[in-house]
Amino acid sequence: MPFTLTEPVFLWERYDIDPGVILGYRTGRSIADYSLHIGPDARIRAGTVIYGGTAIGARLQTGHNVVIREQNIVGDDLNIWNNSTIDYGCNIGSGVKIHCNVYVAQFSTLEDDVFLAPGVTIANDPHPLCGLCMRGPTIKQGARIGVNVTLMSHITIGEGVLIGAGSVVTRDIPPFMVAYGNPARPIKPVEELVCPFDLVERPYINGLDVHARQS
Repeated sequence: MPFTLTEPVFLWERYDIDPGVILGYRTGRSIADYSLHIGPDARIRAGTVIYGGTAIGARLQTGHNVVIREQNIVGDDLNIWNNSTIDYGCNIGSGVKIHCNVYVAQFSTLEDDVFLAPGVTIANDPHPLCGLCMRGPTIKQGARIGVNVTLMSHITIGEGVLIGAGSVVTRDIPPFMVAYGNPARPIKPVEELVCPFDLVERPYINGLDVHARQS
């Protein structure tokens, strides 16, 4: 077997796993269940480490050097690309896409169809090294977070929201709004966005892109 299993690992059929992958890595934290469950049709690339104590649905796809920590509940069709980390205790829905060099902090919630662009950083502790009130943001269904955005702790990003590149989000953003800046603030409804290349009349409808709506 070209990859390494270190704790009880339950792999469903039809997986494709590169050499240099570690599955079931044992955390130094004390948890009730150290087993790892990964659904069918997983594609896991070299350098990925997935800790024991996590459950992941069908059709997982990772890039290289991905880390998924313990006590995460992950739905189907997670795509997570090179050098990204999901820290422990997160709830991740189905159809979530996490691009390269992304950090998802402990106790974050990403609902179905959330997209995190390259370089997104999520915080979870308003009092660093305190740890008593750690909680990441809640990112609601279909929200899209742009390149190099920072999301602070304890906030809610509404359904279908689009956050502009480089923003720092310190407070809740209402559903289906475009928001950007430091601190980010809502600017206009997502449905008012137009395509700058005239490829479609409206690239987003109710927070979802035209192609996704037609599929």
